Amino acid sequence: MKMERKSTEIRQEEIRRAFLDLIDREGLHNLSTRKIADKVGVSEGALFRHFKSKRDIMLSIIDGVEDVLMKSLRAVATEDSSSADRLFKFLCVHVRYLIENKGITMLLFSEAAHSNDPELKARMLKILNSQKQLAKKIIQDGIVAGEWDGSLQVENVATLYMGIPISLNIELILSPSGVNTENFCKKMMCILERALKKSD
Repeated sequence: MKMERKSTEIRQEEIRRAFLDLIDREGLHNLSTRKIADKVGVSEGALFRHFKSKRDIMLSIIDGVEDVLMKSLRAVATEDSSSADRLFKFLCVHVRYLIENKGITMLLFSEAAHSNDPELKARMLKILNSQKQLAKKIIQDGIVAGEWDGSLQVENVATLYMGIPISLNIELILSPSGVNTENFCKKMMCILERALKKSD
């Protein structure tokens, strides 16, 4: 029994990976269950035994984002370290996840913008809002601790932070050789630190 369940989990993960890879390479508009099945090496019938539709695959991917990424980001946001260290680590965890799961940013932003599915939109919005709230917490902690400028509008800096995944998505699309995680994180942290720095 356990072997069958594990086998199902592995196949479902392969389907999710194929879905994201196809979105990354061809975009959402070209995605079909036939292409997903071909990429995984199964029939469409076998694919439908694991997921009823493309929508079900998307919901499963969103479950993964909520379970894996958000759990990691929450852990970083509540660590006992300086706000600057937490913000950099938070940024790197976020960026690394998006690079390792290419297609996620396109799914979150493109599908959220064009979907007529209220449940999908609501769940994607919840993820984006949760990310922003965690970023705001770290920024607010830094202001309270005297690390950053107390006159800052926390909402504005958190909004600036939320532009980073969009910038990353553009770099991933335009850079076929990939994006260096560490360099990208350092570059984005420099921008955030300029925004957060106390004025002399």
